[in-house]
Amino acid sequence: TFQHYLIQINLRNMAEKPEDLNLPMAVVTRITKEALPEGCVISKEARTALSKAASVFVLYATSCANTVAQKSKRKTLTAPDVFSAMEDMEFETFLDPLKDSLEAFRSEQNEAKERKAAKKREKEAAERAAGEGGTIEEGEESAAEDEEEEGEPQEPPPPGSPDVQMVE
Repeated sequence: TFQHYLIQINLRNMAEKPEDLNLPMAVVTRITKEALPEGCVISKEARTALSKAASVFVLYATSCANTVAQKSKRKTLTAPDVFSAMEDMEFETFLDPLKDSLEAFRSEQNEAKERKAAKKREKEAAERAAGEGGTIEEGEESAAEDEEEEGEPQEPPPPGSPDVQMVE
């Protein structure tokens, strides 16, 4: 078919060797082991076939998502483009699991980002404490950290401004 021909052209343009576009065999093996019941064995030939099929599916989904983005006059593919592509490819059954998986991924990324920021704050507090010759016990915060949470310390407004009352 014409789409098959276009995928073949894309394969040639995207990689020097078609094998470069296949998923790593270790990934395919792990995914198939998780999907199949315990005790089920899959041959090397079947893993290779699944790897090639998955690669073609990814290329086709990418092409469909790109079409959605181009219709919106954009060059960047977004998650909603992929969702629309899944509908265009008649894979609506996978939309809810895909959206759930994306949400779980985003939550995981946010939690990792928060942990990294907390670790950085702890390290900075320990460095400040070491520089001052003291230590900070777990759960104890320095005055500098309190100021950081409240924002940058600000200079008082000049006398006579509406926010300042002169007391004699």
